[in-house]
Amino acid sequence: MDYKDIFNRLWTDYITQNPHSKKVYDLFVGEGEEILNDHIAFRTFNDARINIDVLAKVFIANGFEEKGTYTFENKHLFAKHFEHKTDLSAPRVFISELILEDFSIDLQNIISKTIDKISLNNLTSEELIYSGNIWGTPSYEVFKYLRKESEYAAWVYVFGFCANHFTVNINNLKKYDSIEKVNTFLKNKGFLINDSEGEIKGSPQELLEQSSIKSGLIKVDFIEGAFEIPSCYYEFAKRYPDANGKLYSGFIAKSADKIFESTDFYQK
Repeated sequence: MDYKDIFNRLWTDYITQNPHSKKVYDLFVGEGEEILNDHIAFRTFNDARINIDVLAKVFIANGFEEKGTYTFENKHLFAKHFEHKTDLSAPRVFISELILEDFSIDLQNIISKTIDKISLNNLTSEELIYSGNIWGTPSYEVFKYLRKESEYAAWVYVFGFCANHFTVNINNLKKYDSIEKVNTFLKNKGFLINDSEGEIKGSPQELLEQSSIKSGLIKVDFIEGAFEIPSCYYEFAKRYPDANGKLYSGFIAKSADKIFESTDFYQK
């Protein structure tokens, strides 16, 4: 399989579930921009059955290699990013996992029992990264309970395995060639920008600037009925060259920490 087939399938699923992200894409294309993807991200738990290394298998098998590791102490997360060995134009892959033992026994038990519901066939399948929620209809009460300890845990409990976000490569944009222009354009079109510790995360000095829209609200079927909750979001990244003139290719933990909050619960 060509890695591009994997990304195309993930993209199709992403815009089908998140029409607000497709609107963003269409707005930029309508302005004559060509959209390249900087990176794609996934979320999971550090349970050995579904951890980072399990989700990364399909990418490793298709030419990617591990390039960096990141720790998020406040959110109790660990992450790795992967890059294609030979194709420099390939998007990066960023996979994070929640460190379950940092949380209450109740949360650990809920997540463990949730993972127990996944069949062995699904756990060992190359289809895992596309499979979404494969443990059954979620409970809204459990969702609310998990949110008290971790917005991240609650999000994964509902949505499971899918692209948490795609990322527009600002370096490839012509008209909207700065993160400020991108944010202003989207705000003028009615999108909410994640403003946790400012709308722009990072700086040219740190060689990476990032911003994101807040996740769109979508109706999800829970055991107790249908409720609107934040789904996935769209991110924007501008990279800068290092002292050797090479474009920075990694991530900054303190910036990503705030980007994670793009899926935090909110109501209109």
